[in-house]
Amino acid sequence: MSLESHCSPRIRVLIVEDDIHFQNALVEAVQNAPDMRLLAVACTRSQGLQAIDGEPADVLLVDLGLPDGSGIDVIRAARARWPDCGIMVSTGFGDELHVMQSLEAGAAGYLIKDSTSKRMLGEIRNLHAGGSPISPMIARQILMRFVRPETSDSAPLELEADKPRAALSVREQQVLEFITKGFSVEEIASLMSVSRHTVQTFVRRIYGKLQVNSRAEAIYEARSQGLLDA
Repeated sequence: MSLESHCSPRIRVLIVEDDIHFQNALVEAVQNAPDMRLLAVACTRSQGLQAIDGEPADVLLVDLGLPDGSGIDVIRAARARWPDCGIMVSTGFGDELHVMQSLEAGAAGYLIKDSTSKRMLGEIRNLHAGGSPISPMIARQILMRFVRPETSDSAPLELEADKPRAALSVREQQVLEFITKGFSVEEIASLMSVSRHTVQTFVRRIYGKLQVNSRAEAIYEARSQGLLDA
Protein backbone atom coordinates (compact mmCIF):
# COMPACT_ATOMS: atom_id res chain seq x y z
CA MET A 1 0.00 0.00 0.00
CA SER A 2 1.85 3.09 -1.23
CA LEU A 3 1.21 6.45 0.36
CA GLU A 4 1.90 9.63 -1.55
CA SER A 5 3.23 12.95 -0.32
CA HIS A 6 4.33 16.14 -1.98
CA CYS A 7 7.09 16.86 0.56
CA SER A 8 10.10 15.02 -0.86
CA PRO A 9 12.72 16.32 1.59
CA ARG A 10 11.07 14.35 4.38
CA ILE A 11 12.53 11.03 5.53
CA ARG A 12 11.00 8.31 3.36
CA VAL A 13 10.10 5.30 5.50
CA LEU A 14 9.25 1.74 4.51
CA ILE A 15 7.81 -0.58 7.18
CA VAL A 16 7.88 -4.38 6.96
CA GLU A 17 6.03 -5.64 10.03
CA ASP A 18 3.44 -8.39 10.57
CA ASP A 19 2.42 -7.54 14.15
CA ILE A 20 -0.73 -5.55 13.37
CA HIS A 21 -0.79 -3.64 16.67
CA PHE A 22 2.89 -2.64 16.47
CA GLN A 23 2.48 -1.88 12.77
CA ASN A 24 -0.52 0.39 13.37
CA ALA A 25 1.34 2.32 16.09
CA LEU A 26 4.35 2.80 13.79
CA VAL A 27 2.22 3.84 10.84
CA GLU A 28 0.31 6.41 12.89
CA ALA A 29 3.51 7.81 14.40
CA VAL A 30 5.29 8.14 11.04
CA GLN A 31 2.24 9.66 9.33
CA ASN A 32 1.96 12.28 12.08
CA ALA A 33 5.68 13.15 12.04
CA PRO A 34 6.20 16.38 10.07
CA ASP A 35 9.66 15.33 8.89
CA MET A 36 8.71 11.85 7.64
CA ARG A 37 6.79 10.29 4.77
CA LEU A 38 5.48 6.74 4.81
CA LEU A 39 6.23 5.11 1.46
CA ALA A 40 4.65 1.71 2.02
CA VAL A 41 3.71 -0.93 4.57
CA ALA A 42 4.32 -4.65 4.07
CA CYS A 43 3.17 -7.53 6.28
CA THR A 44 5.15 -10.38 4.71
CA ARG A 45 8.56 -11.17 3.23
CA SER A 46 7.13 -11.29 -0.31
CA GLN A 47 5.37 -7.93 0.11
CA GLY A 48 8.58 -6.45 1.50
CA LEU A 49 10.60 -7.65 -1.49
CA GLN A 50 7.94 -6.27 -3.83
CA ALA A 51 8.02 -2.88 -2.08
CA ILE A 52 11.76 -2.64 -2.68
CA ASP A 53 11.05 -2.45 -6.41
CA GLY A 54 9.29 0.87 -5.81
CA GLU A 55 10.46 4.33 -4.78
CA PRO A 56 13.71 4.23 -2.75
CA ALA A 57 13.35 4.55 1.02
CA ASP A 58 15.68 6.50 3.28
CA VAL A 59 14.90 4.23 6.23
CA LEU A 60 13.67 0.63 6.26
CA LEU A 61 12.15 -0.80 9.45
CA VAL A 62 11.93 -4.57 9.23
CA ASP A 63 10.86 -7.42 11.48
CA LEU A 64 12.69 -10.73 11.16
CA GLY A 65 9.95 -13.26 11.93
CA LEU A 66 7.62 -12.76 8.98
CA PRO A 67 4.83 -15.25 8.10
CA ASP A 68 6.41 -16.42 4.84
CA GLY A 69 10.10 -16.21 5.65
CA SER A 70 12.88 -14.16 7.20
CA GLY A 71 13.15 -10.40 7.16
CA ILE A 72 16.88 -10.87 6.59
CA ASP A 73 16.08 -11.57 2.93
CA VAL A 74 14.40 -8.16 2.76
CA ILE A 75 17.48 -6.56 4.35
CA ARG A 76 19.80 -8.12 1.76
CA ALA A 77 17.57 -7.04 -1.12
CA ALA A 78 17.25 -3.49 0.20
CA ARG A 79 21.00 -3.17 0.75
CA ALA A 80 21.68 -4.32 -2.82
CA ARG A 81 19.08 -2.03 -4.41
CA TRP A 82 19.32 0.98 -2.08
CA PRO A 83 22.91 1.27 -0.78
CA ASP A 84 22.14 4.63 0.87
CA CYS A 85 19.11 3.33 2.78
CA GLY A 86 19.42 3.05 6.56
CA ILE A 87 18.11 -0.35 7.65
CA MET A 88 16.91 -1.02 11.18
CA VAL A 89 15.64 -4.29 12.61
CA SER A 90 12.76 -4.14 15.07
CA THR A 91 12.06 -7.62 16.36
CA GLY A 92 11.48 -9.92 19.29
CA PHE A 93 14.54 -12.01 18.38
CA GLY A 94 17.53 -11.11 20.54
CA ASP A 95 19.76 -14.16 20.04
CA GLU A 96 23.27 -13.80 18.65
CA LEU A 97 22.52 -15.70 15.43
CA HIS A 98 19.74 -13.34 14.35
CA VAL A 99 21.72 -10.28 15.43
CA MET A 100 24.87 -11.15 13.51
CA GLN A 101 23.01 -12.35 10.42
CA SER A 102 21.11 -9.06 10.31
CA LEU A 103 24.24 -6.95 10.67
CA GLU A 104 26.09 -9.01 8.07
CA ALA A 105 23.13 -8.61 5.68
CA GLY A 106 23.36 -4.83 5.96
CA ALA A 107 21.34 -3.64 8.97
CA ALA A 108 22.78 -0.59 10.74
CA GLY A 109 20.41 -0.72 13.72
CA TYR A 110 18.88 -3.47 15.85
CA LEU A 111 16.11 -2.86 18.36
CA ILE A 112 14.24 -5.33 20.50
CA LYS A 113 10.53 -4.72 20.04
CA ASP A 114 9.90 -2.98 23.36
CA SER A 115 10.12 0.65 22.24
CA THR A 116 7.23 3.08 22.13
CA SER A 117 6.24 4.54 18.77
CA LYS A 118 7.47 7.96 19.96
CA ARG A 119 10.90 6.54 20.73
CA MET A 120 10.93 4.75 17.37
CA LEU A 121 10.60 8.12 15.63
CA GLY A 122 13.73 9.28 17.42
CA GLU A 123 15.56 6.12 16.37
CA ILE A 124 14.49 6.65 12.74
CA ARG A 125 15.93 10.16 12.84
CA ASN A 126 19.09 8.84 14.52
CA LEU A 127 19.55 6.18 11.84
CA HIS A 128 18.91 8.64 9.01
CA ALA A 129 21.52 11.01 10.51
CA GLY A 130 24.16 8.28 10.35
CA GLY A 131 23.73 6.70 13.78
CA SER A 132 23.36 3.02 14.64
CA PRO A 133 20.47 2.57 17.09
CA ILE A 134 21.03 -0.65 19.02
CA SER A 135 19.25 -1.93 22.12
CA PRO A 136 21.64 -2.14 25.11
CA MET A 137 21.38 -5.94 25.42
CA ILE A 138 22.16 -6.31 21.71
CA ALA A 139 25.13 -3.93 21.92
CA ARG A 140 26.52 -6.03 24.75
CA GLN A 141 26.16 -9.20 22.67
CA ILE A 142 28.07 -7.61 19.80
CA LEU A 143 30.87 -6.44 22.08
CA MET A 144 31.12 -9.77 23.89
CA ARG A 145 31.37 -11.57 20.55
CA PHE A 146 34.68 -9.82 19.92
CA VAL A 147 36.14 -10.49 23.37
CA ARG A 148 38.76 -13.18 23.13
CA PRO A 149 38.99 -15.50 26.16
CA GLU A 150 42.78 -15.43 26.16
CA THR A 151 43.02 -11.64 26.46
CA SER A 152 42.71 -9.71 29.69
CA ASP A 153 41.14 -6.28 30.08
CA SER A 154 44.57 -4.69 30.04
CA ALA A 155 45.94 -6.65 27.10
CA PRO A 156 46.14 -4.79 23.77
CA LEU A 157 44.20 -6.08 20.79
CA GLU A 158 46.44 -8.51 18.90
CA LEU A 159 46.89 -7.91 15.22
CA GLU A 160 46.15 -10.76 12.83
CA ALA A 161 49.53 -11.38 11.26
CA ASP A 162 48.20 -13.17 8.18
CA LYS A 163 45.59 -10.55 7.33
CA PRO A 164 46.69 -7.71 4.99
CA ARG A 165 45.92 -4.13 6.00
CA ALA A 166 43.16 -2.43 4.04
CA ALA A 167 44.55 0.31 1.79
CA LEU A 168 42.53 3.35 2.84
CA SER A 169 42.98 6.74 1.23
CA VAL A 170 43.78 9.75 3.41
CA ARG A 171 40.15 10.90 3.32
CA GLU A 172 38.84 7.41 4.05
CA GLN A 173 41.19 7.16 7.02
CA GLN A 174 39.92 10.51 8.25
CA VAL A 175 36.29 9.39 7.98
CA LEU A 176 37.12 6.12 9.75
CA GLU A 177 38.62 8.02 12.67
CA PHE A 178 35.53 10.24 12.90
CA ILE A 179 33.32 7.12 12.86
CA THR A 180 35.35 5.67 15.70
CA LYS A 181 34.74 8.80 17.74
CA GLY A 182 30.99 8.46 17.25
CA PHE A 183 30.34 11.35 14.86
CA SER A 184 27.22 11.12 12.65
CA VAL A 185 27.32 11.43 8.86
CA GLU A 186 26.09 15.04 9.08
CA GLU A 187 28.71 15.94 11.66
CA ILE A 188 31.49 14.37 9.59
CA ALA A 189 30.28 16.21 6.49
CA SER A 190 30.42 19.51 8.39
CA LEU A 191 33.87 18.79 9.84
CA MET A 192 35.27 17.85 6.42
CA SER A 193 33.36 20.55 4.51
CA VAL A 194 31.83 18.02 2.11
CA SER A 195 28.30 16.81 1.38
CA ARG A 196 26.46 14.07 3.26
CA HIS A 197 26.48 12.01 0.05
CA THR A 198 30.28 12.26 -0.17
CA VAL A 199 30.66 11.01 3.41
CA GLN A 200 28.30 8.10 2.70
CA THR A 201 30.43 7.23 -0.33
CA PHE A 202 33.56 7.19 1.85
CA VAL A 203 31.77 5.00 4.41
CA ARG A 204 30.71 2.48 1.75
CA ARG A 205 34.29 2.32 0.44
CA ILE A 206 35.63 1.80 3.96
CA TYR A 207 33.12 -1.00 4.62
CA GLY A 208 34.00 -2.59 1.31
CA LYS A 209 37.74 -2.51 1.93
CA LEU A 210 37.35 -3.83 5.46
CA GLN A 211 34.73 -6.36 4.32
CA VAL A 212 32.24 -5.36 7.02
CA ASN A 213 28.65 -4.12 7.17
CA SER A 214 28.37 -2.04 10.34
CA ARG A 215 30.19 0.59 12.39
CA ALA A 216 30.93 -1.85 15.20
CA GLU A 217 32.49 -4.32 12.78
CA ALA A 218 34.42 -1.56 10.97
CA ILE A 219 35.96 -0.29 14.22
CA TYR A 220 36.89 -3.78 15.39
CA GLU A 221 38.35 -4.79 12.01
CA ALA A 222 40.27 -1.51 11.61
CA ARG A 223 41.83 -1.93 15.05
CA SER A 224 42.68 -5.58 14.41
CA GLN A 225 44.53 -4.45 11.27
CA GLY A 226 46.36 -1.69 13.11
CA LEU A 227 44.58 1.11 11.26
CA LEU A 228 43.51 2.76 14.51
CA ASP A 229 45.03 3.30 17.92
CA ALA A 230 44.04 0.48 20.24
